[in-house]
Amino acid sequence: MWEYVSSRFDQIAFSSWQHFSLVVQCLILASVIGLGIGALVYRRKRWSAAANAVSAIGLTIPGFALIGLLIAPMGFGVLPAVVVVTFYAALPILRNAVVGLAGVDPALVESARGAGMSKMRTFFQVELPLAWPVVLSGIRVSAQMVMGIATVAAYVLGPGLGGYIFSGLSRQGGANALNSVLVGLIGVIILALILDLILLGIGRLTTSKGIRA
Repeated sequence: MWEYVSSRFDQIAFSSWQHFSLVVQCLILASVIGLGIGALVYRRKRWSAAANAVSAIGLTIPGFALIGLLIAPMGFGVLPAVVVVTFYAALPILRNAVVGLAGVDPALVESARGAGMSKMRTFFQVELPLAWPVVLSGIRVSAQMVMGIATVAAYVLGPGLGGYIFSGLSRQGGANALNSVLVGLIGVIILALILDLILLGIGRLTTSKGIRA
């Protein structure tokens, strides 16, 4: 195993960086989409219920099936990988955004509005900061989930560590087949832990001490 890794270290490091970059960029895009939709629907019960239903149903769609359907309109490469990872990442974020924003005490919102704050200012200075821990929890769940889903990108020749897993599985019993699978698997786990630590640090920096306590 060590010999396999050392002989391909540069290639493994580059694939790891591609995998990490794909997940982070898709996670940022998914956070904007999920939080944006959540901000639009959380005050309306029917819309928020629909958003939660979409989140629940979306997570039941197999990643292989979805990325397979995207081959015809998008072809192979980065684009279908980005679409699939962003889609799955947005679902928990949307759900937590709706729950977090809806859980803000209406009295606090009314107090802010009574003090002369606009709806936009109230949202960004009162509602979003109070809901942020719940939203960030959804982002962390998404990060861990799509770190594994991103390996499916190798099915459409996308970037990342999935290529090692697919390559090893296609050569079962062959030379270095197990090592190839283990490199992809262990690499994904390590990247997931690193990203979670980063998000944990971001949470401590962006959440007020009063809310953290």
